[in-house]
Amino acid sequence: MYTGQCLCGDIRFEYDGPLGPIALCHCSQCRRAHGSAFSASAPIQKLHFRFVSGEDSISEYESRPGKYRAFCSRCGSQLYSRLDAIPGILRLRVGALDGPVGKKAAQHVYVGSKSDWFEITDDLSQYDKTERTNDPN
Repeated sequence: MYTGQCLCGDIRFEYDGPLGPIALCHCSQCRRAHGSAFSASAPIQKLHFRFVSGEDSISEYESRPGKYRAFCSRCGSQLYSRLDAIPGILRLRVGALDGPVGKKAAQHVYVGSKSDWFEITDDLSQYDKTERTNDPN
């Protein structure tokens, strides 16, 4: 069981299912949304995700047609994204989880548009875009 919350604590959630591979996304949308060099997210099954509190504080922004980024309307914490095309999957922002997740990042994606001020120095696989079977944004 994973638990997590937004920065202000208004939104709390639980996830009782497998955590998919953690992708570090360097696309310009993720960089802007997170104010960082990349975002870290993992696919999860929506069926096993539930809000413990604060669901009414979730706001969603449609960043491109059919793609929604969910965040806390009070503190702005990014929590997940979802695609209309894959309704049973959420991309959980692993930074919102409370404790250790027991796995490491699996890959860097959209490195073709990464910032020029960040250098990738690890040995993870790098993709200019991403594998279309699992859109990491």
